Amino acid sequence: MTTQVGIAVVVGLAATVDDLARRQIANWIPAAALAGGFGWQIGQAGWAGALHALAGAAAGFAVFLIFYLLGGMGGGDVKLMTGFGALLGTGRLLEAALWTAGVGGVVAAGAVGWQWLGRRFGSGKRMTAAEKGRGDSIPYAPAIALGVWLSLVPKG
Repeated sequence: MTTQVGIAVVVGLAATVDDLARRQIANWIPAAALAGGFGWQIGQAGWAGALHALAGAAAGFAVFLIFYLLGGMGGGDVKLMTGFGALLGTGRLLEAALWTAGVGGVVAAGAVGWQWLGRRFGSGKRMTAAEKGRGDSIPYAPAIALGVWLSLVPKG
């Protein structure tokens, strides 16, 4: 396993666990991805690597910013993709974003189906206010992590 893959695995797992548990991603997680991405890129190519990381971070930010502005995604998801952008660089980041969109679509469809089944065959139990608020959101860090991991699978 390369250092780049190791960073992606650790950050992705931390973000996934945090998002599933709290429906938030702690700021230290995308910061770790950003720092790890810059460190890895600089280690690979010096100052050119720093520029590569900066361009990837900007692309990662831009990819999800529109969804955040439209209210369909949280700020933690945008920051996480920004950090992963620094780690991946622009080319691989765009591939990761496409993988993430596909995985996210499957997760969203599953969540809608699960909610429908719960309403259709549910126990009739009343939901608390916290459960109602959580029911409207889908944790997206697992889709982001899986999309990034899939982009790192060797081709060929």
